[in-house]
Amino acid sequence: MSAKPICEQTEVGVQTLINGVRPVTLGEKLTARTCHPMTPKRNPNAQQKPCDIGMFDEVGRAQIDLIDFINSPQTLPKTKTAK
Repeated sequence: MSAKPICEQTEVGVQTLINGVRPVTLGEKLTARTCHPMTPKRNPNAQQKPCDIGMFDEVGRAQIDLIDFINSPQTLPKTKTAK
């Protein structure tokens, strides 16, 4: 003779409990999520954009260095020559 299954009322409705099966804990859920790569929530199929700030900025590398700008002959003040 089989035993009557145990049921419990939850916020989503009545759920049947199976003998020998325990609920999944929060720690087990978090551990399972850390084993998978991260995906964005809004658009999971989107490709990652390249980093374009700081030392990874391709456009910023084309800028003139401040020292080169100061030492260029166009920016040096004109000196008066003695006659």
